[in-house]
Amino acid sequence: MKIQAQWMRGGTSKCWVFEAEHLQEAGTSLDVLLPRLFGSPDSRQIDGVGGATSTTSKAVILHRPVSDDVDVEYTFAQVGIEEAAVDWGSNCGNGSAVVGLYAIEQGWVPPTGDVTRIVTRNTNTNQIIVQRVPTPAGALAAVPDAQMPGVPFPGYAVGLGFQDPAGKTTGSLLPTGAATDTITAGGTRWTVSMVDAGAPVVMVRAEELGLDPARYDSWRAGVELQLDTLELIRRQAAVRMGLVATTAEAARAIPKLAIVGAPTQADPGCDANVMMLSMGKPHPALAITGSIALTLAARTSGTVLHSITGDSLGSTLRLRTPAGVIETWSEEQGRTLLVGVDRTARTIATTIIHLPEDSGSAVAASLAGANR
Repeated sequence: MKIQAQWMRGGTSKCWVFEAEHLQEAGTSLDVLLPRLFGSPDSRQIDGVGGATSTTSKAVILHRPVSDDVDVEYTFAQVGIEEAAVDWGSNCGNGSAVVGLYAIEQGWVPPTGDVTRIVTRNTNTNQIIVQRVPTPAGALAAVPDAQMPGVPFPGYAVGLGFQDPAGKTTGSLLPTGAATDTITAGGTRWTVSMVDAGAPVVMVRAEELGLDPARYDSWRAGVELQLDTLELIRRQAAVRMGLVATTAEAARAIPKLAIVGAPTQADPGCDANVMMLSMGKPHPALAITGSIALTLAARTSGTVLHSITGDSLGSTLRLRTPAGVIETWSEEQGRTLLVGVDRTARTIATTIIHLPEDSGSAVAASLAGANR
């Protein structure tokens, strides 16, 4: 079995990009096919194309649009590593950054003017994301030169504008109807905010975890000691947000969990410190869909993040992450709100992935055995 694919970096993630029709030719369920392509279940993903981390075990599947108001539709897949499973429950903002670039490079969307606008729809969330890619003189630059925090080498600049992102998964910006709630986990009561924009996110105060806001560089060690408790909080939030009926059913990818704290007076370069968890571990940078939720949370009175940022924010929000400061922006266009962030993207390789013909059957049998 041979499957055509493209390996691309989007923001601080890497993903395998497939055209839907190429995967359909395999004649196997994607829930079976993708884990085998990526080499799961295996913490190394040694017999597949996965990168063995949450930020590199991702797939983006592109579809030709069915309506004229969208240029490209795409579906995001978070592929399990230790388990042969695929999480379809959310979008990935960093992964989204490859969609517009792919469309231009493959001729799906012809470059127009100095900036090409590509309207994309994420099918996981039915979210419209307007992408803007510089195309000086009507073409991509020969050499990409845009830089961003968390990536050592340049790529093509990609602006991602999430159109009216509130409530795309749960139906409401504040799924519980409250700006703050209390969750009991590990024998402790936690004050949290649950917000749905870009992706569902539950936010926890750094101080309640015993983290020193003045020592952001020490947060990771403190967070890793409390991962079990944070997972209990996240799973309870999944139920409270209406995503699942029981904590046992909570998906690995959503809701995302973000730890937030105030910056020090000696650090005027950001509005808040943030550490986000991805698939149960500290994210090396920031989930971009999560940053959209943080942006609207900062502008919603009463949330734990608003208590840090206050009412003085302008059109941008600066978030300190392990990779550096990431800046989000808000832009009103008539009655439409765009909330976005600027990323970079680059194509790494175009390839053919080879799989034994019986791979689908082997994985299906493995899954059936694991579920007995």
